[in-house]
Amino acid sequence: MAAKVIDGKQIAAQIREELQKEIEELKSKHGVTPGLAVVLVGENPASQVYVRNKNTAAHDIGVYSEQHNLDASTPEEELLALIDKLNQDPKIHGILVQLPLPDQIDEKKVLNRIHPDKDVDGFHPMNLGRMMVGEPMFLPCTPYGVQKLLVYSNVDTEGKHVVVVGRSNIVGKPVANMLLQKAKDANATVTVCHSRTKDLPAVTRQADILIAAIGVPEFVTGDMVKDGVVVIDVGVNRIEDPSAPKGTRLVGDVKFDEVSEKAAAITPVPGGVGPMTITMLLYNTVQSAKNTLKG
Repeated sequence: MAAKVIDGKQIAAQIREELQKEIEELKSKHGVTPGLAVVLVGENPASQVYVRNKNTAAHDIGVYSEQHNLDASTPEEELLALIDKLNQDPKIHGILVQLPLPDQIDEKKVLNRIHPDKDVDGFHPMNLGRMMVGEPMFLPCTPYGVQKLLVYSNVDTEGKHVVVVGRSNIVGKPVANMLLQKAKDANATVTVCHSRTKDLPAVTRQADILIAAIGVPEFVTGDMVKDGVVVIDVGVNRIEDPSAPKGTRLVGDVKFDEVSEKAAAITPVPGGVGPMTITMLLYNTVQSAKNTLKG
């Protein structure tokens, strides 16, 4: 029996539709338009595509969006000064600095400079700490997207064994923490695997829900999962494929054809987790705008 394919595009569209209604209400009742500032340093082609997609998505649902393009040689002080200015700007509710940054800029220093109230990426240590103790303000966008995919696909996590492959600060650690919480849409038993895990396939075969975020193309194969598993593939890897029009194609961290034969449900790449990341960024920006009304 082939797995149900979890359509990230469709779920993202549904959440954006809900957000659009909230934005219209914020504008009409409170005169507040959620505002997002995106900062791009340098001309990394992948980053340019991401930033363009973020701006388009924001515009489509009525979020005010502004883009700040800085030269690749921009000194760290100049970027920090821009963040200080955006922190003070009342039209801006969310600040996103597109990573990676050029070598002369300390990534950690930049992320820490964004005010936690405007950290819609959810990377500030204060917001990560709030997440850890179960009092989140903004959750990191990709892990939050993973959680929402499970919710909207009616996958109950309570009491389930979730195995996360990968321990990055951007996906692996936060998603494990979120699903571990004593909270709605969580309450899972979570195991985190990584490059030093002994007999990794023995661990992944125990998973009721497997989240692959390791950054290795098609790493998870059919013999590494049990029948009926739900698989969320966070990986995005470009591999050579002479038969493809551009000579390359995108694949996830999961060998889709093999694993989908055994899984109950699985996300595709592309079209699974990807569309959710930008959607949760917009979600956090709208939440930030709503937070200003509590003042």
